[in-house]
Amino acid sequence: MDILLSWLVLSVAVYLTAVILPGFEVRGFGGAIVVAAIFGFLNWLLGWLIFVVLGIATLGIGFLLAFLTRWLVMAILLKVTDSFSKSLHIKSFGTAMLAALLMSLFGTIGEFLIRGMT
Repeated sequence: MDILLSWLVLSVAVYLTAVILPGFEVRGFGGAIVVAAIFGFLNWLLGWLIFVVLGIATLGIGFLLAFLTRWLVMAILLKVTDSFSKSLHIKSFGTAMLAALLMSLFGTIGEFLIRGMT
């Protein structure tokens, strides 16, 4: 059940980001659900690998500044998700960086609200 709630929260975060951020376009809430599924799968499959590679490539600074590295990994994975999905269009990498920040904010708030209700 937790995975379904997390998927729903991520879908809402994707949709709200698309509503607020120009250059980040999702085809409706159904598209946001598809994007969240693809993004979540890619994050599970490749997120840790990209994080480790960036940490090693920066000679450990990426591990010390993990919050910035995770932000960068999210933006990279958003661009990869854009290439895999017809439901998502991201104008530029800068837009992906802002989208990753907004999605993290909305996701954190959503997870907090869900945990507070259970």
